[in-house]
Parts: sequence; C-alpha cells; structure tokens
Amino acid sequence: MPLHVPQAPAPALRSVLTALSSPTAVREARTPSLLAAQGPLTPELPLPVHVLDRITAEGVSATRLAGWRFLISGSERAVAAADAVLTPDGWTFSRFFEGPYIASTELAVRQAEAMAQPYQPRLLSVPGLYMLTLWLHGDTAADGATGHPAATDLLVPLAPAPPGIAAHRPHRVAELLPVLTLRVTPTRLLGSPA
Repeated sequence: MPLHVPQAPAPALRSVLTALSSPTAVREARTPSLLAAQGPLTPELPLPVHVLDRITAEGVSATRLAGWRFLISGSERAVAAADAVLTPDGWTFSRFFEGPYIASTELAVRQAEAMAQPYQPRLLSVPGLYMLTLWLHGDTAADGATGHPAATDLLVPLAPAPPGIAAHRPHRVAELLPVLTLRVTPTRLLGSPA
C-alpha cells in the first residue's frame, strides 16, 4: 500500500531548490557524492523530522518538529539529503549532508511501501541514543508537522542503530518506547550520590 507522504511547506521546498541551484551552497556543503553527481538533482520524499525530547512520567512522548528533510536524488538514487528549518523569518535551507542514513531511509521507505496498512512517514530522532527512526504514523490525514507517536504507530530504527536494537525491524511505539526510555534515562549506581 503506498505511503501517504505529507506535503512539505512550500517555502521549505523553495529554500532547498534555491540551495541546489547555487554552486556556492553545493560546493560549501563538502558532500563528495553531491559534488560528483551527474545530471539534475531533485529534492524528493519530504519527511518532517521530529525530535524525541523526553518521555513524561505518564509514558507520553514529548516531541517537537525540528525541520523537513528532503532526499536529494540524482539519476539513479538518493545521493544526499537537505534539511530546511523554521526560523523567525520563515523556512530556510539548513544544510546538505550524506552518510549511512540516506540509504537506510530509502530502504526503510521501500519496506514500508510493501506493508498492508497505509502510513504517513516521518522521521523521529532520539538524540540521547544517537538514533534515527522512520516513524510510520497511522493517521495518514494528519498534519505531518504536529502530533506525537501513538501507541500503535510503528518505529523502524535506521542503520546504524544503537547496540541491541535491530535496524529495519518495525516496532510498535508501545513496545519500543519503554526500551528507549530505559536506555536514555541515566541509572543510579548503588552508593552514588543522589
């Protein structure tokens, strides 16, 4: 079943298109695959990037929108990504980058497209674990820039995932969130100061 990709704000897309058309912005990005790409480059698959700031005492995740990420595709595949962030002056291009999360995002999206249930794809960053997940939100009509992971939503850890968490294996939020909470919460050792 196809994914219902949310529509990025038009100014966010425009800021990425402007950066792509600027030789200076591309050169300063210092991403070898972007510099070496042949042919036209296009921003595709806009995904809202949410950050998991904390888990409340009630077990509710506190998330916030950090920006929109676009995969930058060349002739055959994604070669880089671009982020747009909201500033007091509106949406603006933030950066180009590359690395393992580009191919991992593409793989996770392909896997999600083969699922029977429709989802709205998003990205969820867990900074305390240096972890990025594809968040498959069950409400396909929701505003991609708002909301929190529902218990029945799926999180697909992207590679490289933290030790002990399998990459590219879908987990229900209700199952994975407690594991993440335990990992992020510092534990007190016996005899340590309170």
